[in-house]
Amino acid sequence: MGQTARVSAIVWSAVVSLAAWLWLLLAQGMFWRTDVGLPPRRDPGGWPSVCVVVPARDEAAVLPESLPSLLAQDYPGRAEVFLVDDGSADGTGELARELARRHGGLPLTVGSPGEPPAGWTGKLWAVRHGIALARARDPEYLLLTDADIAHAPDSLRRLVAAARTGGFDVVSQMARLRVESLWERLVVPAFVYFFAQLYPFRRIGRKGSRTAAAAGGCVLLRAETAERARIPDAIRHAVIDDVALARAVKRGGGHIWLGLADAVDSVRPYPRLHDLWRMVSRSAYAQLRHNPLLLLGTVAGLALVYLVPPVAVVAGLAAGSTAAVAAGGAAWLVMTGTYVPMLRYYRQPLWLAPLLPFTASLYLLMTVDSAVQHYRGRGAAWKGRTYARPESVPDEV
Repeated sequence: MGQTARVSAIVWSAVVSLAAWLWLLLAQGMFWRTDVGLPPRRDPGGWPSVCVVVPARDEAAVLPESLPSLLAQDYPGRAEVFLVDDGSADGTGELARELARRHGGLPLTVGSPGEPPAGWTGKLWAVRHGIALARARDPEYLLLTDADIAHAPDSLRRLVAAARTGGFDVVSQMARLRVESLWERLVVPAFVYFFAQLYPFRRIGRKGSRTAAAAGGCVLLRAETAERARIPDAIRHAVIDDVALARAVKRGGGHIWLGLADAVDSVRPYPRLHDLWRMVSRSAYAQLRHNPLLLLGTVAGLALVYLVPPVAVVAGLAAGSTAAVAAGGAAWLVMTGTYVPMLRYYRQPLWLAPLLPFTASLYLLMTVDSAVQHYRGRGAAWKGRTYARPESVPDEV
């Protein structure tokens, strides 16, 4: 009797998982499609001025690959780069100046805002300083880009053309992350896949949709919109600052576009599982608003959607349950099929697709670890700084 009950529970869990996957496939904004790229370029009538703001903290290892690509932008209008050295101890600021002297190109200004006051993350304090410097040039657009992001020579031209011709207040591209080590191949494409599942790109770009997100590595923002939405002051404590920025813009009636990049790449390596683990766990619990109930729901949801299908197949084979094998196998097949386009986008072998449940189990553990580190007082730690929960910071600076 007990064996029958266990098999029945496995069958029903697999059926629920299959139903969840069919819903995700058909009703979650076609999140699995990877053809959401910048629209075909149509040059605007005139090219507006742009200031590029690059917050950088201890980025000397990646700047030689990324900064020259910004300085070499082939942009017909006026453009200038502001790199903000956020208290680096590795000579980031001086290296940036040396790269500008060596490579030439767009004018470069290097600034330093000092340590952030209470209630500010270091990155957003640096962004605030960079925007303040840029305002003296009265730009129409701001390009917020990270220090590890390399841009193709026409990247800025394409971003501005998309914003002007599409009427967007924000145009953001999800930079193509590095996938060279074994762990990068297993974890990185899934990271973008999960992000798209939470924030379907097609919904973000739809007027009237409440879904809002951006990718912090590459955000072209209309300067007037930034001022109206009080960016970055309004989101000064946000650990997941790109999503917070997009929400602030949408609340003010702004129009946002987000898609996958084909000429914007992250050069930061994550060779070990430990490196990727830190990247995810530092902000995972913040994504859940530090809410234990949301954490429990997320863990249960990940287990049901990603782990139940292979467990049902194995358990069904062991128990001789055709129903468990059929339901679990069908759910696993749909899951695998939705992951294939992302693997193709990252030019990875398709045999990685059936391993998505294993990768999801890693993300589940990373999320739990993020909560554990938070309650130990080490949550949202990054490059020597640990940030408080938003509720514990002052309302005004």
